[in-house]
Amino acid sequence: MSLPRYPEYKDSGAPWIGNMPSSWNVLPLLAVARERRESNQGMKEDNLLSLSYGRIVRKDMTSNDGLLPESFETYQIVRPGDVVFRLTDLQNDKRSLRTATVEEVGIITSAYLAVEPIGVESRFLSYLLRAYDLSKVFYSMGGGLRQSMKYADVARLPVLAPPVQEQQAIASFLDRETAKIDALIAEQEKLLALLAEKRQATISHAVTRGLDPTAPMKDSGIPWLGKVPAHWEVSPLKYISRIGNGSTPSRDNPDYWSDSGFPWLNSSVVNQDEVTEAERFVTELALKECHLPVIRPPAVLVGITGQGKTRGMAAPLMFDATINQHLAYVTPKTGRLEVAHLLRALEMAYVTLRTDSESAGSTKGAITCDQLSRFTIPLPPLHEQGVIAKHIDIKAAHFDKLASDSRQAIALLKERRSAIIAAAVTGQIDVRDAVES
Repeated sequence: MSLPRYPEYKDSGAPWIGNMPSSWNVLPLLAVARERRESNQGMKEDNLLSLSYGRIVRKDMTSNDGLLPESFETYQIVRPGDVVFRLTDLQNDKRSLRTATVEEVGIITSAYLAVEPIGVESRFLSYLLRAYDLSKVFYSMGGGLRQSMKYADVARLPVLAPPVQEQQAIASFLDRETAKIDALIAEQEKLLALLAEKRQATISHAVTRGLDPTAPMKDSGIPWLGKVPAHWEVSPLKYISRIGNGSTPSRDNPDYWSDSGFPWLNSSVVNQDEVTEAERFVTELALKECHLPVIRPPAVLVGITGQGKTRGMAAPLMFDATINQHLAYVTPKTGRLEVAHLLRALEMAYVTLRTDSESAGSTKGAITCDQLSRFTIPLPPLHEQGVIAKHIDIKAAHFDKLASDSRQAIALLKERRSAIIAAAVTGQIDVRDAVES
């Protein structure tokens, strides 16, 4: 879309804006938005809201981190059209989107700043503040090590103020154009989900059925595995591998840690395609006194604790190392199990392993070494394991390339969305005569 510029410009006085149309004004935020100070004392409202990824979303009050109902009396009431700022943790978090528009009556933590637009088109102000947000304007305000700001700190924030009819035209233009972009992003996100589903199905089929569609089948005896080729075995990992986990030496003992000792790994490494290096090192004394395992390739590391995606993830270890208590190692027995097949079997069983760990009664959802030992996988002949692994690598690479292209398309669409918002609300393009094509 090619749109004209305004005929004349002047300096806005705000360095992050530069020039603005000569017919526009600049006002302090306090002239166009007053602080919303409406207490929820007496629990007047119970629609709990939160600012998440630049949007105001509903939250379940009954599962809100253990807060009791009376705790919400300290919250503030917000109303449709209000703009909410999260101006906390400014020095540590420089990535979050910090503004959003309220679309329904509800309550939100008083740690956030809520303002009510006055004498300004609410949608225009919201888009303008989003442009400021994306330009990281709030991080440069106040200076020093300030962690948070209040209304008084942003009250004189320069705000562009076109004529009201122009504000409405800009807001309507952006509503229309961002909706189009959001629809394209949604399509790409659906494609990503479909690709992930097809990738998983391809891996599962190859690991459990093999590559020969004419091969005779037999019941594996394992409900989630179903049938496997008749010439395959089905074996718990304890019979075809060695399994164990590690520990963390006392950090208060300097004799246990060094800058160039024996590599020691934590659970974050399983998010890598291959584990090729360590960030921490322990001494020979730590290996001995803390009973740390010495793990040599070929081996696979498995994340065994945590609520995030790490639990159940697996990655091949490419060098001699030891591990902490949040990891398990699986070392295949020579001649029985290939690392590549083990990795794909664990990838296929990711959800099953996590589900089993949660049903075992652990409050933290931990996969135990005993659970891994009893975990049963399909076991083709050794040469067939290699053929299957190569086939999966090719297929997975194809899906991964398509997913990468889709993620890149989403990133470009989001950049386009940000750019068009910034251009419209700062007057770098003239949208007054823009009509829907």
